[in-house]
Amino acid sequence: MKWIVASDIHGSAKYARRLIEAYTREEADRLLLLGDILYHGPRNDLPPDYDPKQVVALLSPLKERIFCVRGNCDTEVDQMVLPFPILADYCILESQNRLIYATHGHVYNLQTPPPLAPGDILLHGHTHIPANRTQDGLLYLNPGSVSIPKENSPHSYMTLETGLFQWKNLDGQIYDSRRL
Repeated sequence: MKWIVASDIHGSAKYARRLIEAYTREEADRLLLLGDILYHGPRNDLPPDYDPKQVVALLSPLKERIFCVRGNCDTEVDQMVLPFPILADYCILESQNRLIYATHGHVYNLQTPPPLAPGDILLHGHTHIPANRTQDGLLYLNPGSVSIPKENSPHSYMTLETGLFQWKNLDGQIYDSRRL
C-alpha cells in the first residue's frame, strides 16, 4: 500500500489542488493529512489562493481514502463541512513491524513525546519544516507543509511504501528518503 502524508494545507486551494495532483500522479492508495486543513491560523499569513470552501470541494471526492488527525487550527465547525473525520488527536499505523504514531505536533512532539518504545516513529506536521532524524531512540519524521513551508523548505509531502519514506516537492522530485 502506498500512502501520501501531508500537513498544513491551511485553506490554500492552489496547494490543495497540487497535492491532489501529486496523489493522482503517485497512484497512492491513501492520503494521511496531519492537520491544519482549512484555517490559516493567526500566526500565518494568508496562503496563496486562500479558499477553504474550495479545499472542501477538492478533498471531498477522496473521502474514502483520507485519514486525518486534528491540527491546532482545526475545529468542530471544520468537521461540519468535511465528509471525513478530522478531529482525532492521533492515529497509529504500522510499517515493517514499526509503530508509527501520527499526530499534528502541537501537543505531542520531540519536546513532549507520547509514550513510545525505542524504535517507534513519531510522525507529525505543525512546524512546516521537513524532518528526518533520530532523537532519544525515536525516529522523528515531518513532511513539511503543503502551502506555507518555513526555513526555505519546499512545498512538500511524503510518500510511504513498503517501509520507504520519501520527501518530495509538489512536482514529485525526491529530496530525502529513509528506509525502515
